[in-house]
Amino acid sequence: MYIGVTVTVILCCAVSLYSFGKRRRQSGYLLNKRVGLSSLDKKMVEERKLADGNEIPKLLEGHKYPAKAHNLKVKQHLLKLNEKWSAKSTALFIAGEELEGVKYCDISKEFRQNRYFYYLSGVNLPGCSILFNFSTEKLILFLPNVDWEDVIWSGMPISLEEAAKEFDVDEVYHADKLEEIFNSEVEGFTVLTTDLDNVHSQEIAQKLTPSEKDLFEALDESRLIKDWYEIEVIRKACEISDNSHLAVMRALPIELSELHIQAEFSYHTTRQGARALGYDPICCSGPACGTLHYVKNSQKLAGKASVLIDAGAEWRNYTSDVTRCFPISGKFTKEHREIYETVRDMQSQVMKEIKPGAHWESLHILSHKILIRNLLKLGIFKKQFSEDEIFQRRASCAFYPHGLGHLMGLDVHDVGGKPNYEDPDPYFRYLRIRRPLQENMVVTNEPGCYFNDFLIDEFLNKYPERAEVVDPQVLKKYMYIGGVRIEDDILVTRDGCQNLNKITSDPDEIERIVSEGLSKGTSQFHVLI
Repeated sequence: MYIGVTVTVILCCAVSLYSFGKRRRQSGYLLNKRVGLSSLDKKMVEERKLADGNEIPKLLEGHKYPAKAHNLKVKQHLLKLNEKWSAKSTALFIAGEELEGVKYCDISKEFRQNRYFYYLSGVNLPGCSILFNFSTEKLILFLPNVDWEDVIWSGMPISLEEAAKEFDVDEVYHADKLEEIFNSEVEGFTVLTTDLDNVHSQEIAQKLTPSEKDLFEALDESRLIKDWYEIEVIRKACEISDNSHLAVMRALPIELSELHIQAEFSYHTTRQGARALGYDPICCSGPACGTLHYVKNSQKLAGKASVLIDAGAEWRNYTSDVTRCFPISGKFTKEHREIYETVRDMQSQVMKEIKPGAHWESLHILSHKILIRNLLKLGIFKKQFSEDEIFQRRASCAFYPHGLGHLMGLDVHDVGGKPNYEDPDPYFRYLRIRRPLQENMVVTNEPGCYFNDFLIDEFLNKYPERAEVVDPQVLKKYMYIGGVRIEDDILVTRDGCQNLNKITSDPDEIERIVSEGLSKGTSQFHVLI
């Protein structure tokens, strides 16, 4: 996606009832095989491939989130950054997020854990904090004190013993032991923290050193390279998104609006165990597909040719980020197919070059050059101008203004990319990664091509030298498409890369999937309203 924030999952939506088949097709994932069910349930799973929302990948079974390893990684980075940090007298303390009430109301906002806290703890509970002693390498978790009045309504919270068993920590206490533990564990230490939010003890706050630049750099550099556990969690999030994108493509008979598309995607992610989406989904149709930050998701599909859905499931706080485009009729129009093939060419050529040591700026420029070459063939760029001349004039920025992709992990636009949003060159201003690729980075590969009046005014019409290379009459023929973006989540491997997504981007297969869904009609779906 191009931009995203946390989303409230829509649960009231259409439920697809048609069978997803007994085997995987070339067109991508069907719902995956589930395990640990009764014989009757196994028969139903085989027939309908029902999702088990509690399933976890086999590789993760029996393993805790590696919080201790993450703390040690941050320690290592921090000590390398500056000699003033001593392994004998430095500690980390971070308070996690708390439940936040809705103003003038007695309900709470959706809880989203502080990502730095989660990275160092693996704890997704509100009101917790952690202390890591560099000298002893002891990691201590503090749980909120038990609110006995709340127990009447909500039941008992996790116990100290249960927390010690579930999380990768050395000791667990309630918050009322915080000052005592501080005095015994880190007296005289420099205790670094991200900020003083949710630090309610004045005595503790006075002992903390917040907002140190070195700490944030150490945290970001640690999160930059994913370990095996994180990769498997992201892989699971991608699997959930694959299945949900497939479901959306197949459910057009009951998808009358962009909101229906959002509802269908959200429903299927929830059934598979994703309790949230990684960002507000972009579900657009027709000319709205050219709006990069489109989040209205409110228009009807009738009379449109194209759909663009940019949506990703979040699983255990790690997100996926996937974009697919498809024709509403089941058949790409001539212009839509031409632009789709252009973007697919951009993405596939870049994919071949993703490997450790590759410079993201170079890959981004490669995608622009492929776009220019294709738009010249289509006549959008006048053939009297060379590829290099068009490139030097930055004319392609009018059709592809955003960066090639971004880092991904606990945040959809994950930390560590070192972007420069003050760069005067429009090719690089919005590029979110400005560093060579390294093994076990997870990045998105998401080139696009858009036809948007506002982009054309901003990046083309204000610059006569750019405007003159475009044929306005040919351009008009493509405006109804809005735009095309194809996005996959990519793991940088030792010798190249691996696409973590399996949902097809082949236009012939997409046409087949959409057409098969349309042929079933509404009778194959369960819709109450």
